[in-house]
Amino acid sequence: MPALNPAQQAVLDGLRAPERPRPRYDPGLRDELRRHLEDELAPLAGLLDGPAFVSKKALGDVLACEAHHTAQTGAPFEWNVALARGVVVHRAVQLGVFRRDSPPPLELVDDALERLADDPDARIADYLLGLPEAERADLRGAASEVLSAFAELWPPLSRHWVPRTETSVRAELCGGKVVLSGRVDLSLGAPEGERAGRVLVDLKTGATSAGHLHDLRFYALLETLRCGVPPLRLATSYLEVGHLAVEDVDEDVLEAAVRRTVQ
Repeated sequence: MPALNPAQQAVLDGLRAPERPRPRYDPGLRDELRRHLEDELAPLAGLLDGPAFVSKKALGDVLACEAHHTAQTGAPFEWNVALARGVVVHRAVQLGVFRRDSPPPLELVDDALERLADDPDARIADYLLGLPEAERADLRGAASEVLSAFAELWPPLSRHWVPRTETSVRAELCGGKVVLSGRVDLSLGAPEGERAGRVLVDLKTGATSAGHLHDLRFYALLETLRCGVPPLRLATSYLEVGHLAVEDVDEDVLEAAVRRTVQ
């Protein structure tokens, strides 16, 4: 690995958690968490005609202010540069992780824009295809700036870390009446048998927020329901300030995520 700058070394140290033994979990934990969720949600599920889809954003919004969430749910969605920047950056990070060369940030951004515009399943495709040149330039510049920050703050991701980007996770509860879903920005490592070994990472471009911790706990719950072994650690990477906030996962963290989801 090439020499790391201090920020990259701090990220590497924060991800490794060498001081913490990797915990081993009871194989029945996944079923226990599912039973807890389904027992609490069964009365609600009985009132639903179809499935209720619950994302980390919807969960955070409704707990922050239910009235505002309800009003926003009925409002038409419109793309803008600020919203599009996040989508483009995440696709560019994904491309950068798996390319064997080391292209500059702007090249990765242009590749991401091209692939998103050509993807018929991408919600953003029509917006990108209709962008005026000046607005496209704003988007390229904003996305390139964030991607440059990622390259400056993060060490190169070794293939031995088993990097995965934009990983979808979901849990179907109460006979499919309640569907919890999320998309993890970056996943590193993997469990070994019943021993934890995965680190889940959320990339953020704005200010720090206590809600970001809850977002990752929600992902940790979904990951545990999916594979039966909780993540080892959660990390939120704030690219504008160069800060990595980490939390070790244990059963108390998962129980907190269950309670918040039920609420």
